Amino acid sequence: MDYEKHNEEVKKLWDAFNQGKPYRVPIVFNFNPRFYLLTPELNKEGYTFEEYIKDPDVMFEVQLKLRKWIRLNVPQDMEMGYPRHNWGGVYVDLQNFYEAGWLGNNVIFPKNNVPYAAPLPRNKLEEMLEKGIPDPLKDNWMGFGMQIYQYFKEKLKEAEFEGIPVGETAYPPGGGTDGPFTVAAALMGATELCITLYEQPDFVHRLLDFITEATIVRIKAIWDLMGWEYPAQSWGFADDSIELLSTPHYKEFVLPYHKRLVNTFSKGGPNSIHLCGKVQRHLKILKTELNITSFDLGFPTDLGLARRELGPDVLLRGNLHPELLRSGTPKEIEKETKRICQSGVMEGGKWIFCEGNNVSPQTPLRNFQAMYNAGKKYGVYL
Repeated sequence: MDYEKHNEEVKKLWDAFNQGKPYRVPIVFNFNPRFYLLTPELNKEGYTFEEYIKDPDVMFEVQLKLRKWIRLNVPQDMEMGYPRHNWGGVYVDLQNFYEAGWLGNNVIFPKNNVPYAAPLPRNKLEEMLEKGIPDPLKDNWMGFGMQIYQYFKEKLKEAEFEGIPVGETAYPPGGGTDGPFTVAAALMGATELCITLYEQPDFVHRLLDFITEATIVRIKAIWDLMGWEYPAQSWGFADDSIELLSTPHYKEFVLPYHKRLVNTFSKGGPNSIHLCGKVQRHLKILKTELNITSFDLGFPTDLGLARRELGPDVLLRGNLHPELLRSGTPKEIEKETKRICQSGVMEGGKWIFCEGNNVSPQTPLRNFQAMYNAGKKYGVYL
């Protein structure tokens, strides 16, 4: 590939998109280090997730090797080839367990899979609530993450990769949130949480209140550490597990805590949210109640319907099925890409096409190319 030519075209594409005059839908892919760790052709060292999380040198190496592989191989509307100045730094990666792990310290490392926070029995949950909010910079997994952050800061002063500076930026964990209901599901187990919601709603509110306050304390501590001002004009968060709720239950059990978070960290928006699951029924209320105008959506969402319900001024991001991208044929990927592009989602020009949501390990390069080619073919604004 002619990287220089590609990068010039990508710059023009994003300039037009950001000016509200898109001529084609931008096409990108969402990667996580699990792609490297769980793809044997890349992970020739045989690193496990536990080694990656617990050894900062392995974390450092894996992030940069994955970044290099993506830049040199994956066709998308991002800068490709070796970077001119630096690799963009590194970050402390505690995957999706960092919040529940910080509160409950209950992380499991299964073989050949991602780590997770195991549900706690009720007596342990009660102990957690009685003990109070742990120190966001010193306790449990957040304390461990901060040790890695300090290590990275020192290492980045002189670090190079492939003869290019890594970059001076290191990001600590905990500066955002996967959402109070999602953290509650991790701490209790999704089934137990939903049963308790019916049988003991007061306990669920108590738990969500605790998680929300702990989240605010933690994010403020991280932002103070980094010198970031809050509230910001706009703020974004996630809460995938609200797909388990009806909209009335969302309004009763979760919306008040979402409002507390948004009112703490946003001056009013427009705000954004990431939602992997089947959340179509919640989108309108999220827009209305939280001034969310940017939605990062997973494969269960009908993007055409979302566009019709939310209007042309909302930014949508998504949503080819990751398993189709991994195991489908190029023809199947082209067919589905065409269907999504012609669903009505392109109305208004505010759509970024990607898989929905996160590339599966062992996805072959030919399928990235198939989706990219099809997106360029059918994602043209006439």
